[in-house]
Amino acid sequence: MELINLSCEAFLEDLAGSAPAPGGGGAAALVGAAGAALGNMVGSLTIGKKKYAAVEADILILNRRAAALRKRLEGLVQADADAFTPLAAAYKLPKETPEQQAHKAAVLEAALEGACAVPLEIMSACCEGITLAAEYAEKGSVMAVSDAGCAALFCKAALQAAGLNVSINTRLMADNACAAALNAQADAMLAEFVPQADQIYEKLTHSLRG
Repeated sequence: MELINLSCEAFLEDLAGSAPAPGGGGAAALVGAAGAALGNMVGSLTIGKKKYAAVEADILILNRRAAALRKRLEGLVQADADAFTPLAAAYKLPKETPEQQAHKAAVLEAALEGACAVPLEIMSACCEGITLAAEYAEKGSVMAVSDAGCAALFCKAALQAAGLNVSINTRLMADNACAAALNAQADAMLAEFVPQADQIYEKLTHSLRG
């Protein structure tokens, strides 16, 4: 069964167990999906209200983007678990002879690069989620503005968590140039979007508390 189809209780039970997947990457994708869903909720509570008629067309577009983003992140929950399979297999390869050692090193390097791809995609999706949250906070119903802030914070947490999953794989790579390039991708997203999420939170906190 796909991880996303498990009950919340069953997923958390699996997450708490000794199996390596689901792990931090899959949990990050799920948290990001929750962030996208929260943004979508703000939009759903906004459309159809006379007070927000002027922005309804914008909100409808945001809702379509948020729904697509949520489905993308839901898929990445399983993708992260699947990416661990070749990595686990690579670690189990024999290394008794020089030929086996060379083969294992090559397979492991490819598996590590593949294991970075999914958390980088999770990060990219969470960046979009923060962008959407900012628009929901600006245009959505004031009755649900706190949920837009929660959406931004969920996506921020997922962004940072996925970044750690990139780092734990790049640190094991023999190709330093490749590792540096992957880390640079992650760092660029963190540098741009973590402050954006923080700004949303600070602005909403100030607004809500007066």
